[in-house]
Amino acid sequence: MRKYYQDFLIRNWEIGDRTRAASVVSYVLSEYGLGWEPQGADKDVLQVEEFYLTTGGEFWVIEHQNQLVGTGAYYPIQRGQNAVEIRKMYLLSSVRGLGLGRYLLQELEAAIASRGFEQIWIETASILVEAVKLYESNGYQPATGVETTRCDRVYVKSLHDSYTITL
Repeated sequence: MRKYYQDFLIRNWEIGDRTRAASVVSYVLSEYGLGWEPQGADKDVLQVEEFYLTTGGEFWVIEHQNQLVGTGAYYPIQRGQNAVEIRKMYLLSSVRGLGLGRYLLQELEAAIASRGFEQIWIETASILVEAVKLYESNGYQPATGVETTRCDRVYVKSLHDSYTITL
């Protein structure tokens, strides 16, 4: 993956991004009063190879002027039908409100659909108001079964309703 949105570069994660990606996630969580959980919910940011790259997922970073300003990722999960979960979709406050989040979500969905997955699940917290609005305005439906402690919402979207997949 290597795409541009305005002057933002969205690219595949590299080993050298580990600390910077963790810093972005930790910082955004702290903005909302949520804790960084390196042994729990955020272990995947520190172990990208294990959680994403070897499982058929992807982890992307967003750069602006050589600074890491966001992340977005997904990996296959057991719940649902042929499903993935979008995870670690975080943008620093300085780059929010520019349409970057919407673009990132659409690119993640397109990548997921191109790999033949049928459902996307997302867990989030109500306090992440912008994220909740983004997901709801893009066709994600409330579901049940939150699995992440700090989250209180779970959404699902069926791709066969949104995309025509051609092989």
